[in-house]
Amino acid sequence: MLKIFNTMTRVKEPFIPLQEDHVKIYTCGQTVYEECHIGNASTYSSWDVVVRYLRYKGYNVLHVQNFTDVGHLTDDADQGEDKIEKRAKEQKINPWELVDRQIERYWRDIDDLNINRPNISPRATAVIPEMIELIKTLLKKGYAYEVQGNVYFDTLKFKDYGKLARLKLDEEMAMARVTQDPLKKNYFDFALWLNAQKGDQLHIMHWPSPWGNGYPGWHLECSIMAMKYLGETIDIHCGGIDHIPTHHPNEIAQSEAATGKKFVNYWMHSEFIKLEGKKMSKSQGNYVTVRELIDKYGALIVRMGLVSGHYRSSVDWNQQVIENAKKNVEKIRNCLIKIDNSQGGTEETLNQVISDVKINFENTMDDDFNTPKALAIIYEFVKKINSSLNNNKEILEKAKKVLLELLEILGLDFKSGVNASDEKFNHLMNLIIKIRDKARLDKNYEMSDKIRNQLKSIGIQLEDTTTGQVWKLIS
Repeated sequence: MLKIFNTMTRVKEPFIPLQEDHVKIYTCGQTVYEECHIGNASTYSSWDVVVRYLRYKGYNVLHVQNFTDVGHLTDDADQGEDKIEKRAKEQKINPWELVDRQIERYWRDIDDLNINRPNISPRATAVIPEMIELIKTLLKKGYAYEVQGNVYFDTLKFKDYGKLARLKLDEEMAMARVTQDPLKKNYFDFALWLNAQKGDQLHIMHWPSPWGNGYPGWHLECSIMAMKYLGETIDIHCGGIDHIPTHHPNEIAQSEAATGKKFVNYWMHSEFIKLEGKKMSKSQGNYVTVRELIDKYGALIVRMGLVSGHYRSSVDWNQQVIENAKKNVEKIRNCLIKIDNSQGGTEETLNQVISDVKINFENTMDDDFNTPKALAIIYEFVKKINSSLNNNKEILEKAKKVLLELLEILGLDFKSGVNASDEKFNHLMNLIIKIRDKARLDKNYEMSDKIRNQLKSIGIQLEDTTTGQVWKLIS
C-alpha cells in the first residue's frame, strides 16, 4: 500500500484519497520573474514523479499548478518589493511582458525535461474576483481586519495557527516584538490584500476593491486557485520546505477559516537542492539555470540527476552528480541497444526476473516515492538483462517493454532513442562494422583502426569479441 510522509503529522501515512480512484493535487508553482533554476526543476520533477506513479497505479489524477504573477514580495511575507515588478523595472519592461516571457521559457524547460504539464495552470491574476470574495467572507466571519486599505488575517482568531510548522506562537511573538508591523494587530498576521499606494509609489499591477485599489497577498492566491479547481478539501498539496514556516500555514488558516472544512489531507514538501555545497537561491545569485545544464549535458542526463535523489533529501548538485547520471544513462542505452541487436536464444530465465522487478519497484515507490532505491532496482534489472541475452527474443522484448515502462514512471524517456528513430542508425552501424571487417580481412589495419578511433571520438565504441564486433555508446 502506498504510504506518504505527511508534513502535518511528520510520519508516513497510508494514502487514502477522498474519492476512490481519484486524486486531487495542488502544487505551488513558479513566481515567474526569473529563469527556472535546477532547484525549481528538482521540485517539479519530484511532483511529476508523484503524479506519474499515481496514474500508473490506476488513479485518475487532477493536477493543478499555479503561476504566481503578482503579490510575491521580496521577503516572502508582507515586506519588500513585488519580485515581478522589481525585475520588470530593472529590465525596463512592463510586468505583463515579463510574465508572458518567463512562462513561455518555463514551459520550454519543463517540456525538455519531460516533466508533464499539469492539467490546469492558472495565473494568480486570473482569479482576482474570487480572492476579493474570499476576503469579504473572512471579514464577515471576523477572521480579518482592514487598516488603511490593507486587509490582514487575524491569526489569533484561528485555532492551531502554525500547526504545520510547529510554531510556538507565544515564544516567537515575544522574540519578534521589535519587528512588529505597526499596521498589524499581531506579529503573525498576514496580508490578504495590500494597498497599491505605498508612500509616493504606486504598485503597477493593481485592481479595484471595496478597500481601494490594491493587489492580493501571495498566500491568498494559492488558496483560491486550489479551491476553485479542486474543491474545498484536496488530497495532496505539494511545495518546497521553504513554504512550511509561513506560506502553507497561512493557506491553511485562510482556507479553513473561510470554509470551516479541512483544507488538505496530505502535505508534501521537497528539500532544498544545494549547488556545490551551498543552498541554491535566485535572490542570492547562487544558482544554475535549467537551460544552461540542458544545453551543456542534455535533458535526459539532467533529468536522471534530478530523480537520483529522494524528494525529502537535500541533494548537492555538483559535477559528480552529472558524471553519475551520464554513466547510468549510458548503461541503460547500451542495454537497450544490446536487446535490439540480439538474435535471442532458447532460454527463458528472464521471465521470473521481469515479474520480480515490477513487484520490487512498486514496493519501493509505495514507500514515499523512493526514487533512489527504485533506480537501484532498475540498474540491477539492466545487469540481469545484459547477462541473459541468450533468452528468446520474445522474452527480451518483454524485458525491454517493462524496463522502458519503469523508466517512464521516473520521467526518463529512452523510447525516442531506441525504437523506430534508431532503426536507420542501427543499419548504418552494421554497415560500418561490415566495412571494418572487410578491412581486417584485407589486412588493412590502418583503415580498421581509423574507423574504430573515429567512432570512439564521437561516442561510439567498437569491441572485438569471439562472436564478432559489437558497438556501444560511451560518454
